[in-house]
Amino acid sequence: MSADTPLMQQYKKIKEEYKNEILMFRLGDFYEMFFEDAKTASKELGLTLTKRNREKGQDVPLAGVPYHSVASYIAKLVEKGYSVAICDQVEDPKSATGIVKREVTRVITPGTIIDVDFLDKNNNNYIACIKMNTIENIAAIAYADITTGEFSVFEIKGKNFFEKALAEMNKIQASEILLDEKTYSEYIEILKEKISFLGVKFTKVSNVKKAESYLTSYFDIMSIEVFSLKSKDLAISTSANLLHYIDELQKGNELPFSKIEYKNIDNIMELNISTQNNLNLVPKRNEEAKGTLLGVLDNCVTSVGSRELKKIIKNPFLDIEKIRQRQFYVDYFYNDVLLRENIREYLKDIYDVERIAGKIIYGTENGKDLLSLKESIRKSLETYKLLKEHQEIKDILDIDVKILLDIYNKIELIVDVEAPFSVREGGIIKDGYNSELDELRRISKLGKDFILEIEQRERERTGIKGLKIKYNKVFGYFIEVTKANEHLVPEDYIRKQTLVNSERYIVPDLKEYEEKVITAKSKIEALEYELFKQLTSEIKEHIDSLYKLANRIANLDIVSNFAHIATKNSYVKPEIDDGEILEIKGGRHPIVESLIPSGTYVKNDIILDEKNNLIILTGPNMSGKSTYMKQVALNIIMAHIGSYVAADYAKIPIVDKIFTRVGASDDLLTGQSTFMLEMTEVASILNSATKKSFVVLDEIGRGTSTYDGISIATAITEYIHDVIGAKTIFATHYHELTELEKELERAINFRVEVKEDGKNVVFLREIVKGGADKSYGIEVARLSGVPKEVLNRSRKILKKLETRKNLIENKIKAEQMMLFGSGFEEEFEEEETEILSENETKVLDILKNTDLNSMSPLECLLKLNELKKILIGGTDE
Repeated sequence: MSADTPLMQQYKKIKEEYKNEILMFRLGDFYEMFFEDAKTASKELGLTLTKRNREKGQDVPLAGVPYHSVASYIAKLVEKGYSVAICDQVEDPKSATGIVKREVTRVITPGTIIDVDFLDKNNNNYIACIKMNTIENIAAIAYADITTGEFSVFEIKGKNFFEKALAEMNKIQASEILLDEKTYSEYIEILKEKISFLGVKFTKVSNVKKAESYLTSYFDIMSIEVFSLKSKDLAISTSANLLHYIDELQKGNELPFSKIEYKNIDNIMELNISTQNNLNLVPKRNEEAKGTLLGVLDNCVTSVGSRELKKIIKNPFLDIEKIRQRQFYVDYFYNDVLLRENIREYLKDIYDVERIAGKIIYGTENGKDLLSLKESIRKSLETYKLLKEHQEIKDILDIDVKILLDIYNKIELIVDVEAPFSVREGGIIKDGYNSELDELRRISKLGKDFILEIEQRERERTGIKGLKIKYNKVFGYFIEVTKANEHLVPEDYIRKQTLVNSERYIVPDLKEYEEKVITAKSKIEALEYELFKQLTSEIKEHIDSLYKLANRIANLDIVSNFAHIATKNSYVKPEIDDGEILEIKGGRHPIVESLIPSGTYVKNDIILDEKNNLIILTGPNMSGKSTYMKQVALNIIMAHIGSYVAADYAKIPIVDKIFTRVGASDDLLTGQSTFMLEMTEVASILNSATKKSFVVLDEIGRGTSTYDGISIATAITEYIHDVIGAKTIFATHYHELTELEKELERAINFRVEVKEDGKNVVFLREIVKGGADKSYGIEVARLSGVPKEVLNRSRKILKKLETRKNLIENKIKAEQMMLFGSGFEEEFEEEETEILSENETKVLDILKNTDLNSMSPLECLLKLNELKKILIGGTDE
C-alpha cells in the first residue's frame, strides 16, 4: 500500500485530536468525512458513501455535504447525540504553498449549538454541569444557554440534597450534562435512571485547577464576590468546569456571557420531580405544550416571552412583594383592555432580540438579522412611548432609549432593506453610504453594460442572432455560438471550449472588461463585508443594552399575556398573604377545563385554615378526586407566579413546597414495586414537608394488603396532622379513615357526591362535607366498558361477601352479649360463615316467612319440593 497523500496525512493528524467527534473536513465547496465518520454520516444522514484514492492502493470511505447547507446536517447529527468538529481552511488557497492550512474552528455538541435556526424558538437549549459532595451533603448546578447569554449557578444543601438536585435538573431539562470525574463515577448510573427527560447527553470533564482565578480572569473582575460567589467553593468549581468546557469547544470564539448569576433557590417554591410530572406543569423535551399548565397560560406573542414564562412556571416565587408586583402589572392590563391589546400588537412585531444579540457576539449575524433588530427596536420604542402615558406602569419597560435609538439609526443608514442572508456576496450596504463602494459599483455596472454592448455589436458584426455572452467561474466571460452558426464565426475569435451543441470563444476586449468587472465585484464583496462587520462591532459594544431590552420585553409580554388569559378564561385575582387560610371558591382545574366544552366543568370549593387543615377525601375512582386535588395545587402555583387563578374567589397563603403522591405504577427500570415506590416518595414528603407546605396524597397504602394499607395510611395521616401540620388533602378508598375526623382535631371529612338513580350511579363531581360509605367500584367498571357478564358476576360475589360480613358482625355481637353468660365457649368457625348463593339466600328468606304450623303435611311436601327446585337453579314461580 502506498503512503498517505499530504492531504490525508493532514486529515489523520487532526482526527487524532478529535477521536470522539465526527470530523467535518473542508475541501473546496464541501465538508468531507472519511473512514468511520463517513460510514456514520452516510447512515444517519442518508448520504451516498463513496471511495477515495483507489488508484493509489487505498480504499477510503468518503461522504460529503455542501458547505452552504452544512448547518442542517450538523443539527441532525447533534440531535442524534453525536458531537461534530468543524475543520476549516484558515488560509486563502490562492496564496497557500502546498497543502492549505486547516484547523478545527468549533466543536458542536447538543448543548453548544449556536445556529438558532435549528433550535426551538420557545425553549432554551441548556448545557449544565453538576458536582456532588456527599460528605458535606451539598450539590452545585451551573447551567447556560450559549445562544442567549444566560449563565446561572446555585447550591443545594441538606440531607435530601440529591433529590432536590434531581428536581432542579428536571426543571432545567438540559440537552447536555457535564459531570466531573468523581461525580461521574459515583452518580452516572443513578442519574441515567432518574433523569426523566429523553435525549440528554452525559459528558465527563476534568476539574479546572484554580477555578476562582480562572473565573476572575475570564470575566476580568477583581473578586468573585461580584457574582455573590464568595466562599461558595462548589458553585465556583462547577461554574468554572462549565465555562471552560464551552470555551474549549468554541476554539477562541467570543462567548455571550457577561456575568454569572447566583440563584438563591430558597426563594423559590420547591417542586420535586413527582410534583412537576403529576401536575403537568410544562411539556417534556420535544413534546407539545397541550395538556400542560404552560399550554394553558402561554399566549405570549414573543419567543423570549414564551421562554421566560416556562422558567417562571417551574420556579414560583416565595417573595410576596415580587408576587404582588407582578400582580399589579397584570391587574393594570386586565382592567385596561385597549392598552393591553395595543401592547400585544406592538410586541407581535418584535423579533428574538436575545438570540440576535447572541449571533452578533458569535459573528454569525447577517443582514436580515440586523433588519429584524432594527424593526424590533422601532416597535420597542413605540411601546415605550405608549407606556410613558401611563405613569403607574411606565417603569415596566425600563430600557436604554438613547443607545437603542443610536443602533436603530446606524442600521437604517447602512443596511439595505433588501439585504440578503449571505454576508459574502454583497447587496448589504446602501448606496450613498460609502464613496469607495459607490465608485466600485459604478465601475461594475458600466462594465456589465459594456459587455452587453459587446454582445449586441458581435451579433450585428457576425449576423448570428442567437449569439450570447455568458459567464462561469472557470472561463469567466465567453461568447457562445451554436454548431449551426459555426460557419459565421470571424477569424479573430479565440476558441476556448467545444460542447456537443455549441462552441465557446473569447475576444480581447471582452477579457479586458471582464477583468474590470470581476475585480470590481470581488472588491465590492470584500468592502461590503468589512463595512457590515464594522457596524456589528459597534453594536456589540452595547450588547448589554440589547439583552436588557430582551429581558424587559419578555416581562412585558408575560404580564400582558396573563391579563389576556385571565380575561379569556374568566380567571380571578387571588388575595395572597403570609397567613394560614387557603380558601378557593368555585375552583377549576385550568388544564382539564381547557380540554372540555366551555362551561361544563364542575366548580368546587376548599377552605383550609388553623381549625381544619387536613381533608380526608373519600369517593369512587373516576369521580374527580384527583382532579380536585390537583386543581388546588395548580391554582396555588398560578398565584405564586403572579397570575390570576381558575376560580371565582381565592385567598392563598405563601406555600413553600408542594408535594403530590398520585397514581400507582411499578418502576420497571429500577425494579421497584408500586408499594416500594409509593413508600419511598411518602418518606421523602414526611422528611421534607413543613407547616407552610401543601401535600396531596392519593390512595396511599393500596399497594399492599388491606389491613397493612389502612394501618400505614392512618399512621401517615396522624404524623402529618400531629408533627408536620402541613395543609393536606388525603384521598382514600379506605372508608375506615373517615373515623379519624373524630380523633384528629384539625381533620375533616369530604366526599365526592354520588347520585343513585335506580340501578345507575351518576358521579356529580361535587365535593361535599362528610365521608363516603360505599365505593361504587362495580359502577366504575361499568363506566369503563367492562362486559355485562363480568359486572353481573361481580354483583353476585359482592352480595356474598356482604352477607358474610353481616354474619361475622352478628356473631361478634352475640359473643359480646354472652360475655357473662353460661360459659359460651364455642369457636366461630369458618363453616358457619359459608358464603350463600343467590338461590340459597332466596330459600332462607322463604323459610323465614313461612308459617309451618299452619300448613298441612302435603303442603309442607309441596313447599319442600319448591325450595329444592330453587336450590338446583329453578324458580319459585
